[in-house]
Amino acid sequence: MSRRWRTRAPYGSWLLGRPGQSPRAVRIRVQLLLTALLLATNLVGAGVVVVIATVVLPLPPASSAMVVATAVAVPIYVGVAILLGTWIGTASSLRALRWQYDDEPPDARTVRRTLRVPVRLTVLQFALWAIATVLFTVLAAVLQPERALGVGLTVGTASIVVSGIAFLLSDFALRPLAARALVGAELTRRPSLVGVKARSVIFWVVGTAAPVVALMVAGVVALVDDTVTVTRLGVTTIVVGAVVLVFGLLVTVLSASAVVDPVLAVRDALLDVERGQLDREVVVFDGTEVGLLQVGFNRMATGLREREQLRDLFGRHVGREVAQRAAETAGEVELGGEAREASVLFVDLEGSTTYATEHEPAEVVALLNRFFAVIVEEVDRRGGLVNKFMGDAVLAVFGAPVTVDDHAGHALGAARAIAERLAAEVPELSAGIGVATGEVVAGNVGHEERFEYTVIGDAVNSAARLTDLAKKEEGRVLVSLASVEAAGPKEADRWVEHGSVTLRGRGGETALAVPRG
Repeated sequence: MSRRWRTRAPYGSWLLGRPGQSPRAVRIRVQLLLTALLLATNLVGAGVVVVIATVVLPLPPASSAMVVATAVAVPIYVGVAILLGTWIGTASSLRALRWQYDDEPPDARTVRRTLRVPVRLTVLQFALWAIATVLFTVLAAVLQPERALGVGLTVGTASIVVSGIAFLLSDFALRPLAARALVGAELTRRPSLVGVKARSVIFWVVGTAAPVVALMVAGVVALVDDTVTVTRLGVTTIVVGAVVLVFGLLVTVLSASAVVDPVLAVRDALLDVERGQLDREVVVFDGTEVGLLQVGFNRMATGLREREQLRDLFGRHVGREVAQRAAETAGEVELGGEAREASVLFVDLEGSTTYATEHEPAEVVALLNRFFAVIVEEVDRRGGLVNKFMGDAVLAVFGAPVTVDDHAGHALGAARAIAERLAAEVPELSAGIGVATGEVVAGNVGHEERFEYTVIGDAVNSAARLTDLAKKEEGRVLVSLASVEAAGPKEADRWVEHGSVTLRGRGGETALAVPRG
């Protein structure tokens, strides 16, 4: 069985595991990864606060009261915020993801709730930082008013950066759960609250707008504050530029991963389909427009598999050459036929009626299947078409609908091989084999709503008549001499003339041939 996923990580990263994990394993993995990423995000936010407060904004030195208040308030708030954020975030996430322990697939409402968990966690992070912004700004306004504006801008800028990065990281960590929610979902529009355009805006705000706003504020402060030197302004510009480069790179990598990972999965799957691996699927873990692309690929692959199954089944019924021609002229199949030079092989069991009366139906069917298998294999091996199964008889044609070089030689070779194999593999009964070559009309016969591909002509009738006569011959094979004369020298040398006979329905005699020896 072909693998449904290639070596590329199905969720875009090996940190997220592979499909098929138990709900408990997925929960533990996501919870640990999400906790680690959010803690790292808040540490990054604290670092941004320190950098902006000490370098970017020229704040006056903190008073002793401000130092004491900050030393007490910051650890207490940070501890409470982390505990509160972890508790509320975990509780709300688990409520939204409780469905994964049920056997029933989630409904559309549950899918939407699952895909919006990153947004909820982001809103929670922003709310905690917004409270911190208000709290420390008010504290500064009371104890040291000249620092209030700077403190508010510092913590506010950090809140924007932390919230944006928290969304990107939580969206990444929750991919396995999003994939479980989207399994079997009938997506016709994106269920995620934040689409590709909204994500692009978030990327711009975090990676560009927030640092640039900080730089603009520093410029305004430099214009209104005569104590700010050119050196200090230059240092501020350099630091903000460094922040833009660092966070711009981080945000760009995360944003590119959010879009490129599912696109690469689809790209790899398309390459596999191009190689003929129609059992490929991609894991749908994105609720945006890109997720619709993943769903679209899976639907396309399903359609291709169904089409291939139908074509294979159709080919087994009517012959692969006929099926191929029908596929090439899809929607333009016409009744009627064309005149072609072809060779017809007819095989008919002898005594099958008596055998059927003396044996169980299952035994009769098994015998017929062994009989038909020999004929199909030998005809296919030589490029012929098994056109009809008629009870205990088979009609095969060489040269239609696909042109076959030396069709007479191939038909004669098939007749010899079938006679030898039937004698060895189906000894219970004997069969007459006839071959005739001539002009036939090959095409679709019937009605526009129900037709079949067949061959009609004197060669078909002659082959059927020769089959009846062949049952009285020692080798059970009788062909028209015209077929031997039309065959290539290598095959023609294997046959010898065997008199002539007037076939029923014909005015003249037909020269005959049998296998040499």
